[in-house]
Amino acid sequence: MPPIALHKGAMISNDALNAFRAIAGPRGFIEDRELITPWLQDWRGKYRGEAAGLLVPRSTDEVAAMVRCANEHRVALVPQGGNTSMVGGATPPADGSALILSLRAMNAIKSVDADANLAVCEAGVILSTLHDAAAGVGRRFPLSLGAKGSATVGGLVSTNAGGTQVLRHGTMRALVEGIEAVLPDGSIYDGIAALKKDNRGYDLKQLLIGAEGTLGIVTAASLRLAPAIGDRAVAWVGVAGPAQALDLLRFMEARLGPIAEGFEVIAADTLGFILDVIPGTRRPIETVTPWNALIEIDLASLEEGNDARSRMEAVLAEAFDQDMLLDAAIAANETQAEDFWKLRESASQSEKAQGPALQFDISVPIATMPRFMIETAAACEAQFPGATASSFGHLGDGNVHFHVRAPYGDGAGRGAAWLATRGQEAMRFVNDQVVAMGGSISAEHGIGQMKIDEFARLTSPAQLHAVRAIKQALDPLGLFNPGKLVPLA
Repeated sequence: MPPIALHKGAMISNDALNAFRAIAGPRGFIEDRELITPWLQDWRGKYRGEAAGLLVPRSTDEVAAMVRCANEHRVALVPQGGNTSMVGGATPPADGSALILSLRAMNAIKSVDADANLAVCEAGVILSTLHDAAAGVGRRFPLSLGAKGSATVGGLVSTNAGGTQVLRHGTMRALVEGIEAVLPDGSIYDGIAALKKDNRGYDLKQLLIGAEGTLGIVTAASLRLAPAIGDRAVAWVGVAGPAQALDLLRFMEARLGPIAEGFEVIAADTLGFILDVIPGTRRPIETVTPWNALIEIDLASLEEGNDARSRMEAVLAEAFDQDMLLDAAIAANETQAEDFWKLRESASQSEKAQGPALQFDISVPIATMPRFMIETAAACEAQFPGATASSFGHLGDGNVHFHVRAPYGDGAGRGAAWLATRGQEAMRFVNDQVVAMGGSISAEHGIGQMKIDEFARLTSPAQLHAVRAIKQALDPLGLFNPGKLVPLA
């Protein structure tokens, strides 16, 4: 039989497909187009690829066998978890030259050890499932994000995910104690043991974290747990701007110490979008303020004293007397606290509903962030008349999500047309502002395919050389997640 042509210039031979069928069996190699189609497009609907099949391994050994088969037949593989990438990092190439390798069936939580504060999970474990398992033994996994109901452990590791608790607990780099992965030659890297000290040369674990599946397919991870929150307070605070919000954070740290679990900022327009789009949401404070801060503190690990809500109330009252905030509400119970957090976690979904926009996930030095948020938004609106810009996110760790929305028009396709004609210019304009302030064009979402050209344009020759050299050394055939992260020379 002739090879199957999925797109002009790309072919996967029947011999290759038959080899994968023999390894995976009917449960492990899905070829039904109806079942494959939902996984061909990214979460934002920006990128769409093609694939002849979906590989669904159920063990690390099966992953290794599939990788060896891919090597033999020169077939690229695109690792995929919950498919929640914000940068097209898990979408197969449009030419059909790759197969999707889904880790979702490898979803066992192998152990949750409260004494060791450690969980060992397969790559397909959903984040919210891990949260529940940790809570069951009086612990928590201190990383949360809006996609917690679908994002998987393997994807979180491979993108070095951040989320809303980075301020106190760090990104996935700080939370991963060990990794198991299949390397591009089909060998299995067994680094799952949670060793506090391991000085055997290069740290392959840290190399794989954030590599976006270009250097290895993460199959399991040992993850650090934290004590369950015993006494938390959550407040919604209205402020005049990001500078005032940052002053408030520093004031709280001076009064309470480093106990902030999260410190998020949301512009008034973004909050408006959330209230319009997300059912069951309402404004936490009566005052309509230009900016809002969502603050969570946890006193469980500190000395005995007043409860968290009383401490939060006292410090906010003092801040109010010093004109550091405009209005505030402290959650009266857990239900209200979760309602406050729902507003923040719905920000991306509500922004998506506004129509065509450029989304930036950036970091700059924390002290510079308020100036970036205000000045860059104003500069964009001046440079691109009719466009609007604002940001929301993790002010406390210097990472915000900055959005430039296409001008509102009277035609349904006008926004898309603006992105087609001015989008590239606007993207470069914002990224240049980020770099000029000493920042990074990717704080927590990764590079994927969306940022690969800008990564090449704005990255130093030394770093680009190292990235390409590492990719060539570990994946000389270029079969792992092609077209993502690593710019072509």
